[in-house]
Amino acid sequence: MRVLVAMSGGVDSAVAAARLVAEGHDVTGVHLALSKNPASYRSGARGCCSLEDSHDARRVADKLDIPFYVWDFAEEFHEAVVEDFIDEYRAGRTPNPCLRCNEKIKFAAVLDRGIALGFDAVATGHYADLRRSADGAVTLHRAADAAKDQSYVLGMLTQAQLSRCLFPLFDVEKPVVREEARALGFGVAKKPDSHDICFIADGDTQGFLSRHLDDAPGEIVDRAGAVLGSHAGTHNYTVGQRKGLDLRVPAPTGEPRYVLSIEPASRTVVVGSRGELAVDTLTGIRVTWTGAPVVGPWRGQAQYRAHGAPQDATIEAVGDGLVVALDAPASGVAPGQSVVLYDGDRVVGSAVIAEAR
Repeated sequence: MRVLVAMSGGVDSAVAAARLVAEGHDVTGVHLALSKNPASYRSGARGCCSLEDSHDARRVADKLDIPFYVWDFAEEFHEAVVEDFIDEYRAGRTPNPCLRCNEKIKFAAVLDRGIALGFDAVATGHYADLRRSADGAVTLHRAADAAKDQSYVLGMLTQAQLSRCLFPLFDVEKPVVREEARALGFGVAKKPDSHDICFIADGDTQGFLSRHLDDAPGEIVDRAGAVLGSHAGTHNYTVGQRKGLDLRVPAPTGEPRYVLSIEPASRTVVVGSRGELAVDTLTGIRVTWTGAPVVGPWRGQAQYRAHGAPQDATIEAVGDGLVVALDAPASGVAPGQSVVLYDGDRVVGSAVIAEAR
C-alpha cells in the first residue's frame, strides 16, 4: 500500500512511519509548512510544525530511507484555522484550533492531495483505533493508551476520510513508543510533546487576540444586570473563567464569581456563582457522523473537552443539529467547543456547541 505519513517532527509520527515501513508499505513522509514566516509560530521544544520540527522529521525520514517532502499549507491554515480562531472569539465563542486543523488541513487538504497523487492512505501519529469490518465499514475507537487517547480531536472525520486513514499507534502506550524510537536511533525519542497553540509564538493568547480584535470596553454584570465592573474586550474572557475579572463589588456570599456568558453585540460579560455555571443540555450544530447518521434518541456518552471525562447522555438529532441531554450537570461548557459523541469506546460523531443551558 502506498502510504503518505504526516510527519510533525515529533516522536509519535516518527514511530508511526517506522511501523509502516516495517510492515512493508511504500511510505512517503510529508511535513506541513503552516506559516510563510516560521519565526512567527511557536518554536523549540514546545513547538508544533515549526522549522525545528521540519528538520527533525527530515532526519527521521533519512534514517528510514523514505522520500520526504515539505508541503506549503500556509494559506489554507491561515484561512481555515487562524482566521476561524479570531472570528470565533469575536463572536464570543471558544474554539479548538487543533481540532479545526485536523478537520480542515490534516484530514481534508492533505488527504485530498495525497489521493490525487495516487496514495492509498494517509497516516498520522494520533493515538486512536480504527476497526474495519468485512463489509468495508470503518469505525473509530479510543486508543489502548487511555492517557494519550486522541479520538476526541478526530471526532469530526467522515466515513470516507476514515476509510483512507491509518493510525499505527492504536495499540501502544507512550513509553513504548519512546523506547521504539530510541531503539531505532531517532533523535526525537526524548523530545517533549507539543503544547499550546502553534500560531501564538509567545503563548499569550489574550495578547494575540488584542492585536487582531478591537479592545472595545464594556461592562461586567450579574444575571440581574447589576454592573460589577468593566473590561477592555470580550475576547479576554471565556465561559468558566474565574481569574482576571478584577471586580470591585464582592459577591454577597463572599464566593468567587465565574464567567457565565459572553455577549459581544452588547460588549457584556455576565458573571455569577459556580453553581450558576451548571448546564445539562447542549445544542450542537455542524454535525458530523463517523458512519451512518443515528436516527431517533439514543443513549451514549458526550465529551466536550479533549482531556475531559465522557458523561452519560441522551442524544437526538434535530433537523441539521442535535441536542445532548446530560444525565448530570456539567460546568464550564462554552459555545464554540466541540462535543464528541461515543457509544462506549466507539466514536459516533461530533458537533460544535452552539448553546449550553
